[in-house]
Amino acid sequence: MSGRTDDSTNAIPTDGPAALDDEAVLLVGHGSRREKSNEQVRTLATALEDRLGVPVDAGFLELAEPSIPEAIGGLAPAVSAITVVHLSLFAASHVKNDVPLAVERARATHPELTIQNGSHLGIHPAIVDLLDDRAAAVEAELGVDRATDDVAVVLCARGSSDPDANADVAKLARLLAEGREFSTVQPAFIGVTEPRLDERLHAVAKRRPDAVAVLPYMLGDGVLTGRIRDGAAEFDDDYPYVDAGAGDPLGTDSRLLDVLGDRWQAARTDSVDMSCDTCKYKVELDGYEEDVGGARAMLRALTHQETHADRENVDDDPHVHDAPAKHVAVCTNQTCAADGAPAVLERLRQAARDSDACDARITRSSCLGRCGDGPMVAVYPDGVWYGGVDAADAERIVGDHLDRDRIVSELVDQTL
Repeated sequence: MSGRTDDSTNAIPTDGPAALDDEAVLLVGHGSRREKSNEQVRTLATALEDRLGVPVDAGFLELAEPSIPEAIGGLAPAVSAITVVHLSLFAASHVKNDVPLAVERARATHPELTIQNGSHLGIHPAIVDLLDDRAAAVEAELGVDRATDDVAVVLCARGSSDPDANADVAKLARLLAEGREFSTVQPAFIGVTEPRLDERLHAVAKRRPDAVAVLPYMLGDGVLTGRIRDGAAEFDDDYPYVDAGAGDPLGTDSRLLDVLGDRWQAARTDSVDMSCDTCKYKVELDGYEEDVGGARAMLRALTHQETHADRENVDDDPHVHDAPAKHVAVCTNQTCAADGAPAVLERLRQAARDSDACDARITRSSCLGRCGDGPMVAVYPDGVWYGGVDAADAERIVGDHLDRDRIVSELVDQTL
């Protein structure tokens, strides 16, 4: 697949919802306490203005200025139509809830304006092409060639609580694999969901490839991209028979303008195609039933905004939310798995989702060294290990220990 060298898909139309001299674009980024990340959004906004021939301003969801309402208020006196274009990789809560909420408020504040809301970057040929180039750069750095060497790729994204967004990572990995000579292309995540990067890298190592190219699926070179690079470096140290290296994030590559231009065209012509068939806010998905309903989603968006407003003075990573109060590790190694550990894991997660008080991350674990006494469930930072746990015990572990800090004494195997 070759990169687009012409602007045919982004050609400026001669007619449409507004004349070009009466239209503007608002490019919405997330916002960061790191000004370098915010400058990336502004740089893309300037380049997009040159590409489209219409005014393009940058606005931010949080942590940076101008906010979406401020940006729209600044454009409103000069134009009659504003198209909102998202600088978001996938459609999760920000794209599905937070930006639409801001747009609805802006429409109420500026009834004279036509405000069109676009979609996220999503899956696009230009992005697949860009990732292919990022992989080639890692190959060159490692001195390997996919045509003659066994080169595996791990595409690592942030991870989301929205299964629709996570599924798009898998789709993007598959598209990158199609028609190319990689031995495999596998998706991974740096947080929130599974498989995590280290787990995926260890699994890929079993194939004994000559090299592994780890591609951060991130826009900027921030904290999470740094963690991906660190993970690739640790893997490279742990597996001397495999060369591993991490690529660069998407950055401000001009091919992103191809995608943003297409998203602008779709929004201004009322042809935005969102993934409503698999959206957890629209249909019931196993484990996410409580998320169905637009009103609930909007309420969560408001709560999310208030949470960040309360944390404006916190001098930490721009969007790594506060760590959970507890981390629960469930051994799913061979012996525990045979004794029902997967069912225990799922019941714990379901009970945690059903709880209003539970603040815990529940993940798989490799062998905890208590084979024959499992399934084993370890709760940290408390250092309490439960043994012989049955799926029916999950509600008690969540309800008593995770919610109320009351140890389920009859299940305790050991304390550390």
